[in-house]
Amino acid sequence: MTATIPELDGTTADTGVADEASELLELVAAYRRLNRAQRRRIAIQATPEIRTVLAGIERDMALKRSPGSMSAILTDGKEMQAKHLDLIDQVFRDIARGIPRKVLITMPPRHGKSRRAARWAPLWYLSRHPDHRVMIASYSADLADDHGRWIRDAINGYGDQIGLHLHAGSKAANRFDLADKDGNRLDGGLVTAGVGGGLTGKGAHLAVVDDPIKDDADAQSPTMRKRLWEWWTSVLLTRIEPGGSVIVIQTRWHENDLAGRILAGDDAADWTILDLPALADSENDPLGRAIGAPLWPLRYGRKALAKIRRSVGERVWWSLFQQKPRPLEGGVWKWPWITDNRTSPMAFRGVDLSRVVVAVDTAGGGDEKNDETGIVAAGRTTDGHYYVVADRSDRMGADTRGHTACRLALDVDADAIVVEDNFGGDQAAQIIRQAWADLERNGETRGRLMPAVIEVHAKQGKRLRAEPIAQLYSQGLVHHVGEHPRLEGQLVTWIPGMDSPDRMDAAVHALTELANPAAAAVGSTPYKDNRLGGRR
Repeated sequence: MTATIPELDGTTADTGVADEASELLELVAAYRRLNRAQRRRIAIQATPEIRTVLAGIERDMALKRSPGSMSAILTDGKEMQAKHLDLIDQVFRDIARGIPRKVLITMPPRHGKSRRAARWAPLWYLSRHPDHRVMIASYSADLADDHGRWIRDAINGYGDQIGLHLHAGSKAANRFDLADKDGNRLDGGLVTAGVGGGLTGKGAHLAVVDDPIKDDADAQSPTMRKRLWEWWTSVLLTRIEPGGSVIVIQTRWHENDLAGRILAGDDAADWTILDLPALADSENDPLGRAIGAPLWPLRYGRKALAKIRRSVGERVWWSLFQQKPRPLEGGVWKWPWITDNRTSPMAFRGVDLSRVVVAVDTAGGGDEKNDETGIVAAGRTTDGHYYVVADRSDRMGADTRGHTACRLALDVDADAIVVEDNFGGDQAAQIIRQAWADLERNGETRGRLMPAVIEVHAKQGKRLRAEPIAQLYSQGLVHHVGEHPRLEGQLVTWIPGMDSPDRMDAAVHALTELANPAAAAVGSTPYKDNRLGGRR
C-alpha cells in the first residue's frame, strides 16, 4: 500500500494553505483590536521579519484612522497637524461611522481649514466609502474645481495605497466617478460647484461647503447674501441623501452671512457648532483653551496675532479672526473707546474702588436655552473712573444664575447685586437671595454680609439707557480690566433698533448704578451696616 504524500495531494495542500491564511487573518484582526501600548509590546518582542509585517499593518491602520493620520502617512509627516484640525478629523470620523451630522465650523483664515475639510477629509471619506458620493461647494466654481482637481490627482498618486481608483470614463476635476481595482464603475464619486451653480445628477451622502463667501464686498451686499441663502435652501440641501451629512466651514464676514442664518434658523438646535476664534474668548471653548489662548500657537502665537490685529484693524479682527462680525458703521460704542482705555490686571491692583456691583440681566422672554444671562461686575473710584472687572455671562437656568452671581459678588467683594426684573418680577431678586442663603449654609460666604439686592426695571428705551454709558466710554472714564471679548464684541456691534444682548445690558445696568449721583457714595439705598467701610 502506497502512503499518501501531503505535498503531492492538491486537496490537502490547498486546505492547509487556506487554514494558514484564515489563521493569519484572525491574528491580524486580533492585533488591530489591541491598544497602542499592547501593539508596541508585541513589536518589541517580535523578530525583524515579523516587525516588517507589523509595520505594514500599522501603516494601513494609520491610513484608515483619520484624515490627519492619512495625510501624515502619505506625505511622510510633512502635512501639518494641530488640535483644531483634530476636531475636524473627529467630525469626519463620526460621519464615516454612519452618524449623520450637521456641523458648522467657524475659524480664522490661514489655519488649515480648507486643506483639511475640503481636500484631505473628503479623500479619506471616499477611501472608507467608495460607494458614496461627495459634494464640495465654494464661493466660486474655480475654487471648488481646485479642490476636486486636488482630490482627483491624489487618487491618481495614492490610489493603490488607499484603495481608490478613478473610472476611465469619468475623470473631470469637477465630476468624477470611482471604480474598483478591475476598472468597474462604482456608485461613489465627487462633484463640485460654485455657490449659485447647479448640482444636478446624483445626490450626496456628504456635502462640504467651504468658504461660501468670497470677500467683504460680497458679504456686505444684501443681494449676494440673499443669492447664497436661496442657493443653500433650494439647491444644496435638496441634494442630500437621506441620512446624509452637511459640513459648513467658513470665516465669518457678516452677522447675517450663511453661518449667521444657520445659527438663527429654526433648525439651529440640529447643528453642532465648532466656534474656533483665533484667541479663545469663552470658558466653553471647544478645545478647552484658557481665555486668550491662541488657536494654533505653533504657527500664530500671541505676538503674531497681535501684529495681525494691529494690521487689519478691529472690525476685520473681530469678524474674520474672532468670528464675531460687526456692522461697518453706526454702532453706539467705538472700538478706540475700549482699546485706548484698557488697563491690565497688574495695573488694576493699584486701583482703590469705592463701590463694586454685580449686575444680572436675565435671558429675555424666558428662552434660557438660546439666550444668555448677562452677569457683569464693575466698580468705580471716588474720582469718577469706572472699571469693568469680570464677565461671567453664559446660558444658564435660574438656579445656576443665582449662584453664579453670588459667587462673583464674593470674588469681587461687591456691595450690591443689581437685578433687572423685566422678565422675572419679584422672582428675579428672590433667586439671588435664595442662592446667597445656600452659599451661606455651605460656608462659602465666610461670614460676609449679603450684598444689597437692587431691582431695576428698564422703562426707558434701550438707546436711552445705553447712550449715557457710551458717553462715559467716549470720555475715557470706563476701563476694561483685561479683555472681555464677547462683551466687547456685543458693545461695538450693537446699533439702535437691534435687540440688545444680555452681556451688554448687564454692563449698562452695573455702570448706570455706579454712575448714579445719588448712589456715588452709599448706593441707591443708604447702607446702615458700614459695608463700605475701609473703602475710599
